[in-house]
Amino acid sequence: MAVANHQRNVADCRDGIRLCDHSQLTQAEAGEASVAERQRNIVDCKDGVGSCDRSKLTPSEAGEVNVTRHELNVSDCKNGTGLCDRSKLTGSETSEVTAAEHQRNAQNCENGWDECDHSKLTPLETSQTAAADHKRNFAECKNGQETCDYSKLTTPETKILADAEQQRNYTACRKGYGYCDRSRLTPSEAKAIPSEHRPLP
Repeated sequence: MAVANHQRNVADCRDGIRLCDHSQLTQAEAGEASVAERQRNIVDCKDGVGSCDRSKLTPSEAGEVNVTRHELNVSDCKNGTGLCDRSKLTGSETSEVTAAEHQRNAQNCENGWDECDHSKLTPLETSQTAAADHKRNFAECKNGQETCDYSKLTTPETKILADAEQQRNYTACRKGYGYCDRSRLTPSEAKAIPSEHRPLP
């Protein structure tokens, strides 16, 4: 039990667990725990999380941390995530971030996603977004989704959907499976319905 308790304490000290009792460590174990704590602090400072203590960093470690934090800030600004601090960007980085934001907005608009600002689109992007919206609406109508707006369909598209629905209805009536509206059958289609699938007199 004593051996197990000691090993657990060593692991707690190495992993930064609060229950760690440094007084029970040997000199070698204390050294390992100190190295692990130092590495953990460097990682926390680079990630901007945890209990980062910059006072424990060497000048070279502080330099690495600054470079990493700057790169993460640039990434956050470009991706529109995390904590972006534009005041820390260089002139070229600001231009890159602005371009990334514009591209992200254009993609959001074209895909019909939230956070789309149509006023920031170029004429070409506006045209591409309109085409994507029209294509998406036609697919929704074709699939019978409630989000379909039939008023936005072209005459040929409306005919395509009407023909497809006519064929679906005829197949349902002929096979006796699925929703069948016999009032929409043509005379020739009505005659082709098997007798067992016709309504009772």
